[in-house]
Amino acid sequence: MRFHAPYMEWAKARLPPRFDLAISNVLPCTIDELPGARDALGLTGENENGYAPLIEAIAARYGVALSQVTTAQGTSGANFLVCAALLEPGDDVLVERPGYDPLLGAPRLMGANVVRFERRFENGFALDPDAVARAMTPRTRLIVLSSPHNPTGAVADSAALTAVGEIAWAGGAHILVDEVYLDATIASSGAAAHAGGVRPAAGLGEVFLSTSSLTKSYGLSGLRCGWILSSPALAERLRRARDVVDGTGSIVTERLGTVAFEHLDRLIARATSLLATNGRLAREFLRSRGDLEWLDPAGGTVVFPRLRDGGDTSEFARRLLAERGTAIVPGRFFEAPAHFRLGFGGATDALKGGLHALGAALDERR
Repeated sequence: MRFHAPYMEWAKARLPPRFDLAISNVLPCTIDELPGARDALGLTGENENGYAPLIEAIAARYGVALSQVTTAQGTSGANFLVCAALLEPGDDVLVERPGYDPLLGAPRLMGANVVRFERRFENGFALDPDAVARAMTPRTRLIVLSSPHNPTGAVADSAALTAVGEIAWAGGAHILVDEVYLDATIASSGAAAHAGGVRPAAGLGEVFLSTSSLTKSYGLSGLRCGWILSSPALAERLRRARDVVDGTGSIVTERLGTVAFEHLDRLIARATSLLATNGRLAREFLRSRGDLEWLDPAGGTVVFPRLRDGGDTSEFARRLLAERGTAIVPGRFFEAPAHFRLGFGGATDALKGGLHALGAALDERR
């Protein structure tokens, strides 16, 4: 195939695990955990350019104007719309490595050339403006990164983002920042992202676009309710791209998404409590393993350990799933084969069972 997403193919085809440490979303909410959801269900409403109450809720939450908000089908749909609106065949797109492979597939679908820049373990997977500058070409039109970083949880600091913004501005490019894990960011105190003052990158200037959704941080993956924050001029281009891609969003999704925003503080408190407990368990496990090295994630719901002996984790992950019913994501899907991605946003009991199985499997490798 000319373009595809190997990780997504694997995730959809793998055996169903007993303990799923491969997922990266917060434990899904039930409809009863979202007050007013049943009453909000409806098949009608005006949402030609987005359901107005949802647009208003997103703008209020992130401190932007209504004209800066575009709705989308999840964060992946938002990222696709950005590529559809901004790219032409033959353009160059810079994408971080390691990285989430649908972020590579969407530009390629538009006929763009993907150029990589590195986020290195030795530097804490920090966003390095110098690495971005070295990767720039005269044809670069878009720079793609995630913060918190998928798969490592590293958060790009504002100084680095500002520096990359200056590079993009000088080169006539825009910057797409996938922030789907931003609201699940936990400071060392356990505070949620907004309480800690972490804000969307779109507020840093007109070259930035921030994409996110209710999927990862809020346990509402079934809604596929996403959005893009951008300048008003870019938002108009994004909406016109959506006219071609899927016309409008689902009114069911957007009505329920509006209800979710009414209870967002409650939902983030739920996520923060869960991630504080689960994050402690994951860190305790990783500190106990002399055969792994890892960087403490600054945010999000995942961590990206690697084998100290440098072995490829693909066969290890296959056997862990087949023999112990426990799923992790092999690092090859992020072009880092000695690593694996471990998610800690699910049910606490499942995390405990999965970590026990993972530890036993690692012991067998010795």
